[in-house]
This record gives sequence, structure tokens and C-alpha cells, in this order.
Amino acid sequence: MTGQPLGRPRLQAVSALELLAIAVLGCAQASADEKRCERPPVTLVRYDEDYSFLRNPKCRTDVWDPLKYLVLDESLSAYLTLGLDIRERYEYFHNLDWGRDPHASTGYLIQRAMPYADIHIGGHFRYFFQLTSNLVWGRDPKPLDRDDLDLLQSFVSLSFGSLTLRGGRQEIEYADSRLVSIREGPNVRLAFDGVRLMQRVHKWQIDAFALSPVRVRPGVFDDGAEPGEWFWGVYATGPVLSRELGLDAYYLGLLRPNAAFEQGTSRELRHSFGARIWGEAAQFDYNLELVYQLGSFGAGRINAWMVALDLGYTLEGLPTEPRVGAQVNATSGDSDPRSPDLQTFNPLFPRGAYFSQANLIGPLNHIDVHPALTLHPVEGLEILLDWDFFWRESLGDGLYLPSTLLQVPGAGNPARYIGDQGAVLIQWQATRHVRLAVTYSHFFAGPFLAQAGLGHDVDFVGAWLSLGI
Repeated sequence: MTGQPLGRPRLQAVSALELLAIAVLGCAQASADEKRCERPPVTLVRYDEDYSFLRNPKCRTDVWDPLKYLVLDESLSAYLTLGLDIRERYEYFHNLDWGRDPHASTGYLIQRAMPYADIHIGGHFRYFFQLTSNLVWGRDPKPLDRDDLDLLQSFVSLSFGSLTLRGGRQEIEYADSRLVSIREGPNVRLAFDGVRLMQRVHKWQIDAFALSPVRVRPGVFDDGAEPGEWFWGVYATGPVLSRELGLDAYYLGLLRPNAAFEQGTSRELRHSFGARIWGEAAQFDYNLELVYQLGSFGAGRINAWMVALDLGYTLEGLPTEPRVGAQVNATSGDSDPRSPDLQTFNPLFPRGAYFSQANLIGPLNHIDVHPALTLHPVEGLEILLDWDFFWRESLGDGLYLPSTLLQVPGAGNPARYIGDQGAVLIQWQATRHVRLAVTYSHFFAGPFLAQAGLGHDVDFVGAWLSLGI
């Protein structure tokens, strides 16, 4: 009799522990399910997205999920992912090219549509296919405005563990897209034909590739590899010592049969050796990249370089979480166009909107100092305020476009200062699939442009809507 009253507290204690264990296990299971259903961001490079998690029906919660996991053969674990990118963009320039054409003030609309299909069979085989249609209204098309309908990507991937072999037409970009990019910004993006070998070693990614850039033509299925132009290299990236310190190391080779600089046009064989250190430490972020180039240009030798430094400090805890940053960048220019040797840096295949959305200046023969302030007033909204100051690195060389074409010759012009540009860019990620942006910039022409007869300031307004399904 005396033992019975003592048994009930024990039973109550055991029941409480069982309930607690069930609650903990339930939370752990919910957390695991949530992690298994975590969906990838909609990126610019759509082949980076993996929707295999949708084989679990509980994960299919997005309106577009019926297009993301279409079972082709259950026994082969084969499925199809469909998607579409649409961009509608309006641009307006006042005094484009600093007044070279007095009638160059105009507004126009450019449109881009890129549907894709991604087939996976088991864990080894993959085929990715993407079309592109690029149209323009309101101005005569520039080379990268129009491509009525063409093949942007079509490649096969074979994967065996951490090793992947990819062959066909494909987009490729590395790091901050200073040297290798998809050329986002202009209406028509950049792709390459060739092969790429990717190997994962612990936390390091090592790529080797041999490619030929695709030349854009305005018609229907008429794009093809640039005749005689080749691009090859090895790129490695991974952490060093800790997650706060990352390292990229690479070699990039380029052959162009008819490369043009202010010095002239000739065969270019260029070897680029580079390294990038990047990461975060407390509230600081940093990004330093160094490149040295050598090779031959016609009968002369190439000796060129690039330095790019980006530092930032985020004021955590303050409204809008402001990031105060500054970039200092420099690329070498040719010292003497009469000499057969060439010192002009070649940025290879840089991002389209390199310094701003106005896309007026390319990273050749330049020095720029670029302070910036980034604000996040609410989730998904980003405001970037920046000012960029430009000089010529060498007085013997001119001013180039991001495409590496000569914009303003420099020989005989004694002025070094090109000008400065203030800009504001507002971007809003309205939903996972919809992004809105608007920008304004004003370029104040400096003495170099004035002495070249191009002393008019440039105004640029851009607004665009991007939809990614």
C-alpha cells in the first residue's frame, strides 16, 4: 500500500520526458524536412539550380513546381525541368558617346526571352538546352542588341562522383566576372563552344576548359564560333585556413587572329596568370585580385597587368544595414603605339555593366577610384549610391569600351583625367521570381574627353523587369 502513491510521480515524470522527447524529435524532423525542401535561388545561370528535391511531393509548394520536376522514367530516376527567363528593359541616353553624335539622345526598349529545358537521367547524365531571343525597338540595333532566335546553350554533362565532364555550347563565369562572364547587361549574353572538366577536391573546385567564344549574328540560328579564336585555362577556387579566407588561382589563355588596340590590329596570343583573395572578417569584407599578362602581339611582346581592390564595412544593427565600400582598380595601357610591344591589358570576357549600367568605359588603360554606399531599407530592397573617378593609366593609349574596342584614341592627348560618374541603382526582389530595377547616372566629361572634342556630359536612365520561372 505504501508503494503505490510513490509510483504515480514516477509515471508522470516518465510521461513528461516522453512528451519532451517526442517534441524534440518532431522539431528535428520538421527542421530536416525543411532543409530537404530548401529551394535554390533563381540565378542568372540557370543550370546551377537543382530541383531534384521535388521528388518529395511534400516539397511541391511553389506555383511553378509542376514545371520543375516532370518524371520521365521512374526506374531510371529521369526527370525534366522546364524554365523561362524574360527581361524587359528601357534605356535612355542623353549625349551618348559624350556628344559625338548630336542626335544620339534617344530612348528605346530591349527585350530578352530565354526558355530552357534540363534533363537528368540518374546521377550521371544531364542535358541542358536553352534558347534566346533578343529584340530592340526605338533605335538601330547595336551588335549586342539583337539576335532574333538562336541557341544560347546546349551541352551534355557526364558526372562520376566529384568529377564532371561537360561538352557543347555553354555559359561560364568565374568570381566577380572581371575576366570570364556571361556578359549580363547587354541584351545578348555570351556563350562558348567547347569542353569543360570540373573536379571537386574536398572544398576546392578545379576547372579546366578549352572553348571558343560564340559570335552573335542578328538572324535565326546563325550564331557560331568565332573563326580562329580560342580560349583555354585552369581555374581553382576554395577556402584557405578558414572559411573567412578564400583563394582563387588561375591561368587563362587567349588566341585571337585579329585583335585590335590603338597600336593596330594583329594576331594576339595572351597568357593571363591571376590570383584573388576574398572573404569576410567580422563586419569587414575584402576582395583583392591581381593579374599579370604576357604573350605576343604580332611581332611584339605583351607585358600587361591588372590590380583590383574592393573593401567594405557593414554597420550591423543600424537601420538599413549600410555598407560603406570603396574600390580602387587599375589596368595597364600601352606606353608607345610606335613600338611593336604591347602593354594594354586585355580583360578577356568581362561583365557587361562593368562600372555602371551605362556601360561607357571598359577596364583597359585605366585607373578608377570608386566609393559606394549600399542600403537595405526593407527585405529584398537594395539601394546603391556610388561615384566613380576615371584616369588613363598611360598617356600613350586611349579609352576603350567594355568590349575592348577603342572608343577614343589617346595618342597626342596630354590629359590624363577622363571624368567622373555619379549613379544610383535601386533593385527590388519582389518575389522569388520577379525582380525590378531602376538606375540613373550622370557622367561629367573631363579634360581628356574635352580635348578629344567629346566634352558633353552623358545622362543615362534605365529601368527593367526580370522574370525567372
